[in-house]
Amino acid sequence: MRLGALVRKEFLQIVRDPSSIAIAFLMPLFLLALFGYGVSLDAERVPLALVAEAPSTDSAEFFAALGGSPSFAPRTMDSMVAAERALLQGEVDGIVRLRADFARASRDANGAPVQVLVNGIDTNTARLVQGYIEGAWSAWLAARAARDGGALAVPVDIAPRIWFNGELRSRNYLVPGLVAIIMTLIGALLTALVMAREWERGTMEALLVTPTSMSEVLLGKLAAYFVLGTGGMLLSVALAVWWFEVPLRGSFWVLWAAASLFLLAALGMGLTISTLARSQFVAGQVAILATFLPAFLLSGFMFDIGSMPPVVQALTHLVVARYFVAIVQTLFLAGDVWAVILPNAAALAAMAALFLGLTWRKSRKRLE
Repeated sequence: MRLGALVRKEFLQIVRDPSSIAIAFLMPLFLLALFGYGVSLDAERVPLALVAEAPSTDSAEFFAALGGSPSFAPRTMDSMVAAERALLQGEVDGIVRLRADFARASRDANGAPVQVLVNGIDTNTARLVQGYIEGAWSAWLAARAARDGGALAVPVDIAPRIWFNGELRSRNYLVPGLVAIIMTLIGALLTALVMAREWERGTMEALLVTPTSMSEVLLGKLAAYFVLGTGGMLLSVALAVWWFEVPLRGSFWVLWAAASLFLLAALGMGLTISTLARSQFVAGQVAILATFLPAFLLSGFMFDIGSMPPVVQALTHLVVARYFVAIVQTLFLAGDVWAVILPNAAALAAMAALFLGLTWRKSRKRLE
């Protein structure tokens, strides 16, 4: 009865506190809209300067192929001087230059009739532009060879095969990882404010004089915010699958089980912070620095862990979100790959036990 009453009390506090509802349900909508529509690792409509030293039918066909791609917004220029000036002024991100002997050299297996210059200030965009142009060149050669009945000698027949994310949409990569960020906000940030809010409002003293134990108080808070976090997770997954059309190739129940382990670990981190900091301001700042920022930067959500320095890679093993991001991206894009799921799930279970144990150890029924 006491535990049920404590859980009911927590839900009443959640309903009366608009910020909790906003973080649990409005924040996921905002973040999913922001990263689903506003943040993209793809390059689209890249401004490109096209220069043909001796315009011909072949050069016009190749430029038309570039213009028909959604990746480029080409601009034809009369000379390399004008194109280089546009590149220096930031008006274009790349230059495609066709030599005067383009028509002849394009039919020579040893020819290199295309020069590509890219703006290397933004290295990610530069690599994407280079790869897109090379792909367009290969596709144009193959199309012309097929049209000419195989008369064109193409030295290498490229047949790429992309696993797991065949469309190469960065949204398919970002949105699943965003589920971990949203659950970190709900689990760690909200619960970090719970105990501190009780101390600030003076309701903790009222709880201490009741027959309830601290274990029951903590269980009541865990149960209420576990349900709230699960609701946020279900909302995020539903929007990812049905609104952003990210494929969920793995089992939903495996995803739910992994999310439950991660949520317990996040709740444990939040409660550990809230038992040590009796000020909501301090608890909130510590939660952002200790949970949200590491989850955003060091979990593999935005930046590849394998590209980080070895010291930073070692530090990422202390970030709880790292293990859940690996699981959720695998479940969404690859399926039930148990060699990835089981070790990361074991790490989540160990961290959940660690933080919940610390919370229970630090929580005592006394005012000091």
